[in-house]
Amino acid sequence: MSRDAQPAAPMDSRPSVPTTPETPMPARRNLVLSSRMQYRSRPVSVAVDPVSLVISECIAITSAIQKHARSPHSSVSAILGGTPNLVQLVPPSPGARRGSRKSASDAQTDGAGDLATNRWGLRGKKGKSMQDNPLISGFGRLRQELAGVKDIHRFDSLVLLYPFLQIIQAKGTAAPVTILALRAIQKFLAYGFVAPVSPRFALAMQSLSTAITHCQFDISDSAQEEVVLLMILHLMEDMLSGPGGDILSDESICDMMGRGLTICSRPRFSEVLRRTAEASMVRMVQIIFEDLKHLEEEAGDESEALDRQTSGDMDSVSMGPAAQGMDNPGTAAETPEAAEAGEAAKAPAEPRPSSSSEKAGSNSETSRSPSAEVGRPSTSSTSAADSADSVDLRPYSLPSIRELFRVLVSFLDPHDRRHPDQMRVMALRIIHVALEVAGPSIARHPALASIAEDQLCCYLFQLVRSDNMAVLQEALIVASTLLSTCRGVLKLQQELYLSYLVACLHPAVEIPREPGIDPSLYSGIPQSPKLVRPPPSQAGSGRSTPVAVKDRQKLGLEGGARKPDARQAMVENIGVLARMPTFMVELFVNYDCDEDRADLCEDLVGLLSRNALPDSATWSTTSVPPLCLDALLRFIQFIAERLDQTPETDGYPDPELLRERRRRKKLIIKGTSMFNENPKGGLAYLQEKGVIENAADPLCVARFLKGTSRINKRILGEFLSKKGNEAILDAFIGQFDFTGKRVDEALRVLLETFRLPGESPLIERIVTSFAEKYCSSSVPQGVANKDAVFILTYAIIMLNTDQHNPQVKNQARMKFEDFSRNLRGQNGGEDFPPEYLQDIFDAIRTNEIILPDEHDNKHAFDYAWKELLLKTETAGPLVLCDTNIYDADMFATTWNPIVSCLFFVFMSATDDTVYARVITGFDECARIATKYGNSEALDEIIYRLSYISTLGSEALSNTSLNTEVQVGDNSVMVSELAVRFGRDVRLQLATLVLFRVVTGSEHVIRKSWKHVIRIWLNLFVNSLIPSFFSTEADKLALPPIPLQPPSQVIDRGAKQSESGFFSAFTSYISSYAADDPPEPSDEELESTLCTVDCVNQCHMGDVFANIANLPSHSLEALVDALLDQIPEDNGSTVITVKAENIPPSQANGQKTRQTSAVYDPALVYILEFCTVLALRDDSTVELLGKRVVEALQAILRDVARYHPILIERATFYLFHLLQASYDHDYVRVPILLHTISSFPNDTLLKASGLVLRGLKLCTEKPCPLRNEIMTSPDFWVILQTLAANPDSAPAVFEILDNGVSGTPSAIMADNYEAALALLNEFASMASVGAVAEQQNDRKQGRKGARPVKQEKPSENAVVERGVKALNSIYRMTARIPHLMKQSHLESREAWSAYWLPVFQALTTQCTNPCREIRHLAFTSLQRSLLSPELTTTSSSSSSSSSSHEQDHQEWTAIFGEVLFPLILRLLKPEVFSSDRDGMSETRVQAASLLCKVFLQYLVALSAWDGMLDLWLKIIEIMDRLMNSGQGDSLEEAVPENLKNVLLIMSSSGYLVPPSQNPAREELWNETWKRIDRFLPNLRADLALDVPVTANAEEQPPAAAEPPPPAVAAAEGETAKTKEGA
Repeated sequence: MSRDAQPAAPMDSRPSVPTTPETPMPARRNLVLSSRMQYRSRPVSVAVDPVSLVISECIAITSAIQKHARSPHSSVSAILGGTPNLVQLVPPSPGARRGSRKSASDAQTDGAGDLATNRWGLRGKKGKSMQDNPLISGFGRLRQELAGVKDIHRFDSLVLLYPFLQIIQAKGTAAPVTILALRAIQKFLAYGFVAPVSPRFALAMQSLSTAITHCQFDISDSAQEEVVLLMILHLMEDMLSGPGGDILSDESICDMMGRGLTICSRPRFSEVLRRTAEASMVRMVQIIFEDLKHLEEEAGDESEALDRQTSGDMDSVSMGPAAQGMDNPGTAAETPEAAEAGEAAKAPAEPRPSSSSEKAGSNSETSRSPSAEVGRPSTSSTSAADSADSVDLRPYSLPSIRELFRVLVSFLDPHDRRHPDQMRVMALRIIHVALEVAGPSIARHPALASIAEDQLCCYLFQLVRSDNMAVLQEALIVASTLLSTCRGVLKLQQELYLSYLVACLHPAVEIPREPGIDPSLYSGIPQSPKLVRPPPSQAGSGRSTPVAVKDRQKLGLEGGARKPDARQAMVENIGVLARMPTFMVELFVNYDCDEDRADLCEDLVGLLSRNALPDSATWSTTSVPPLCLDALLRFIQFIAERLDQTPETDGYPDPELLRERRRRKKLIIKGTSMFNENPKGGLAYLQEKGVIENAADPLCVARFLKGTSRINKRILGEFLSKKGNEAILDAFIGQFDFTGKRVDEALRVLLETFRLPGESPLIERIVTSFAEKYCSSSVPQGVANKDAVFILTYAIIMLNTDQHNPQVKNQARMKFEDFSRNLRGQNGGEDFPPEYLQDIFDAIRTNEIILPDEHDNKHAFDYAWKELLLKTETAGPLVLCDTNIYDADMFATTWNPIVSCLFFVFMSATDDTVYARVITGFDECARIATKYGNSEALDEIIYRLSYISTLGSEALSNTSLNTEVQVGDNSVMVSELAVRFGRDVRLQLATLVLFRVVTGSEHVIRKSWKHVIRIWLNLFVNSLIPSFFSTEADKLALPPIPLQPPSQVIDRGAKQSESGFFSAFTSYISSYAADDPPEPSDEELESTLCTVDCVNQCHMGDVFANIANLPSHSLEALVDALLDQIPEDNGSTVITVKAENIPPSQANGQKTRQTSAVYDPALVYILEFCTVLALRDDSTVELLGKRVVEALQAILRDVARYHPILIERATFYLFHLLQASYDHDYVRVPILLHTISSFPNDTLLKASGLVLRGLKLCTEKPCPLRNEIMTSPDFWVILQTLAANPDSAPAVFEILDNGVSGTPSAIMADNYEAALALLNEFASMASVGAVAEQQNDRKQGRKGARPVKQEKPSENAVVERGVKALNSIYRMTARIPHLMKQSHLESREAWSAYWLPVFQALTTQCTNPCREIRHLAFTSLQRSLLSPELTTTSSSSSSSSSSHEQDHQEWTAIFGEVLFPLILRLLKPEVFSSDRDGMSETRVQAASLLCKVFLQYLVALSAWDGMLDLWLKIIEIMDRLMNSGQGDSLEEAVPENLKNVLLIMSSSGYLVPPSQNPAREELWNETWKRIDRFLPNLRADLALDVPVTANAEEQPPAAAEPPPPAVAAAEGETAKTKEGA
């Protein structure tokens, strides 16, 4: 377990006391970790005595040494076999290493040979003691030191380990002995015998590190050798992970890691050992780099504290070749592998030297006795102190970590042939672990970050071009981890890497066309990335060496065709990066919004979208499409997850600023593209768009040209050198700083920005300007003046061409002597310094001056990389974006390829998992678009989903074969659409998601409403949804929109008992014989039910509920989409409603002629929906009313084209909109009413119901609208036309009665006559009541018949309307004075206009066959004629006239145009025969009324000259009544009425004998002349010619006061009663 996981402060805690199994464990309370976890964090407890265990290990090793001694009979010197390795057992301090002083341990080793005595063992053969071996004697001393020790944990750790370390480090030790020693040390560490509490623990750990890293043993047995190395690896791992790992020094870490790398890199070792070594290295690297994070904490809170503390020691440790010694990790003995090992010794990861003889006498240990005990430690405190002083015991820190990292990275150099690919793979794996553990920490420390930014990235980005799959995969893994953890300091490196991947992976193949899929639906997927470079500059004048594309691909300058496995590995790599939630946001902010960077985010999304299509598997692997799709969906998922986060803006660039930069970037890209075609046009465009302040200013142009990398280098060179552009050229070159550079170096910097043209005059201009700039400040050393610079520059250009033109043979190329000779005397009359020219020649010969993209060797990448590193200083760090403030702009940039890709995959996929993921992606895209108000994206999502659902087709589905299936109280409509839709789960999924997307997003949807509407229409006409909007706001209160009735209705419930083949066969035969469609099958019914369930799950009602609450401006798009669905011409019809649903156009049983007008319920649906939306409130009326009105008016202008159902509803919608928008004047009332009145009669009658409802709606309340409607002549035409229809008459009368009887009344001068005429018509319709009256008379007249209850005629609705109409006519007389006063007409004209129509209407109804109507009309006429208002109106009218003639004409009109025509009509036989019993009574009443009216106005008429004629006409009328042959009632009534008139006239002095008043003689004579003809006895009976008494003569004539109307009516009723009796 790592020391980082151990309990805190292990150094301060005592090691656990060993316990035996019988020792009970103390009780543990309040423990955080379990007991099992606790023991893992402590040394292992042992059940035996620790001292005894150590002694046992000593004895075992001693025995092994004796056993494996090469010559047991040899002398001591022979046994020693030569000088043992006298390398210090503790690492020397830096000062000792430099020979500045002698360590304390060295002083001890000088006399160590004297202590080699034979104190423990027997003599060997021939008198030679085996115990004289210092390796054995060391164990003897240890046993002596252990005598009496009670606590092994307090024993000196260095003394304890010393003999074992001697064994490990002794040269030529047998492998089994080394194994025993290593095993013993492992035990001591594991059991805690060597623990932090032990004395000199740190020194012991350093000594142990030195010993195992310099272990040299006999490798004669390769198997044993690998066991030793394996144990060394395990021991190093235990040391690092154990309690003392954190106190190892930097040198110890370097030595240990160097030893591990050596083992890993030896090809002769077995695969198992090398893999085990690699695993151990991985584990140790994990520990070391994990410790880096803790070192940061210990150093302090400042980010650079650790770097400052370790800056002085950064170069003190090294794992380079100078510090490496032996070529073999075992021994120096000669082996067949010597040559191989010697070569490998040059590698930078070799271990440090272990033999003092190889140190060139740098240490004095080389002259010591070979039998000495090397550096034996002492237990005395003085000796310990001296040892501690001589050794650097500081724990390892940043220097060793940096060195380890550097060495690991150095293995990756693709151009270093000492390192095979196998070693690179190993190094990549180890580096990967380091980055995984401490990537961010590496980026924080410049010492490490500089390696990552430069060498690591440089090597990695070349290794990803490798064709070796093992190298490629590991390089990709490391690159992804590096960018995941250190991308903050790798801005430009990341751009280079991702650009290469995009260029490699983006296929140059067009998307294949799938049958049935519109290519425009996936047109958003890019065919190529935006970062594709323009074609390289053309070769010319031999100054360039263009490279074939395949060669450039190898150099990493272009993307190329990779193998399928490589493509998959690259895609997986991109997937790793894309799984970081903020990765794509950072690409967008740092690159897409930077004018000088590529659009990486956009290109990466385009790449994933293109490769997610199924066809990409043809040039990669089958795993690539799902991998790309997964990466795309994760990108969308991360944005969706951030939707609800609180926006974080602190420390981040302003989104508005980035939008402006992105806008400017687009302008620059377009402008530079134009410049590459036409420089002047490009500059003009850039100036117009504000990118260049002034295109006429050379400095502005030069700054732009130098600051952008998007200009074609060849075009730029030609533009700068063109005649007339000298000022721009000078300004351009003036942007460079050539200070301190040789001429060739300055020229190289200049020519790397543009391509030198081929023509000599153009080159001369450039060279002239360059020479001026080079010598502008001061003449540099080595050249005399600018002329010398000009000549030297030209010579350098020619030298560059000569040295690198492939057409020139090597032997013909220029030598330095030639180059120098050509320039002789050209430096201001002198020669150039030879050293100066030599340096220039060598630089040009080895490194061609040319554009980087035209190199054909490693220099291309090297230069590009150096240029990249230089740009990193100005590019700045990469902004890490853990925020959602950029998601809206990023989604707006990338949604199109994503949505197109999801659509294509959904249409072509067959796997349910793919369907589910894509559906989720659509949903998340829609949520994002809704959140950020991206209408364009949301519209496209809805469009594609509707396309998938197939419900949004332009043509509505055929409904002619729809069949309704009933089961009990439930029914379902089986249709072609429902069956097809229910069979395909994909269509149902798309529809569910579509309406999930629409719900809640209604305010964002714009153009895609038309697709949603088409879906609604298809579902509606197939009875799958109701018209939801009709239930949202009951504004219209209309019946449901009628649909086509089903072709047949099948009751499955009634057929449950009928089963079997015979019944089924019978049903089929019967339907076939009837030419009906067959019954739906069970499968079709099941599919239909699936469709119904799917539609119900869509919860479309919620969408309509949300629509009802949308703001007005959001409804505008929906209404426009609805109106766009109205067909421009008739076209193909989807539905023809059956005859029973349409009122027949012909009566009397005639066959209905097929009309050309067809019924489309979808059109009604559209218009009604629009009307409901427009009528929602005042704001919607104002915004939407006009366009809806125009659509409705267009329908009404072409009545013949549309069905009456549509016409009547459209008319009703218009009336509703008229009422709501009257103030806005969207609907012109006269035009609307005239349009309706112009309908064909049959159409108007069929549409009468809703037309009248609309009229009632607009006229039921007093308002200006009612007045305007009811004064329109077309309004009365409509009512007159519809009043004759029994079905519409009630509604017509209701409208009429409301206008006439309302307060205030709507009857004015303009509509007075029309209203009277219509009221009169309704009264005339009441004649149907006569039939019931006469039937009742006949029933009562039967003899012996049982009395029948007399039915009141008014119970008949028609008669009741007639009664109300007459009452309304009479009530209108009260308004006549007001109307006459307002009219300003002449008296006669006013009377004829207002009074006469009333009297004529009443007289017309006085002949109505219906007695109730006739009696009421007569009573109303009598009241009107005898009304004081008539006299008042006459008086007021006559007052304005100077003559009374006009007044008398009015009364003449009363008799001549009212009463006389009435009586004459009553005398007609056809009138009399209509009601024989009732008309005789009416004649009597008419005669009585005539006399009453005459007497009423007798005084007023007495002064009129025409009174005689009027009186004689009355007598004539009475004569005709008397002789009408009616019977007794009239024969009695006429004489009585005449007698009454004559008496009153006589008493009033108007009818007197000539003897009394000669002036009345003519009246007297003519009266009796006519009366005597038909009443010869009347004169005698009255005796009016007898002289009156004096009293009577004295009385003045008085006018007969007629009874008031009420009395007259009572008298009439009395007379009527008498007559009836």
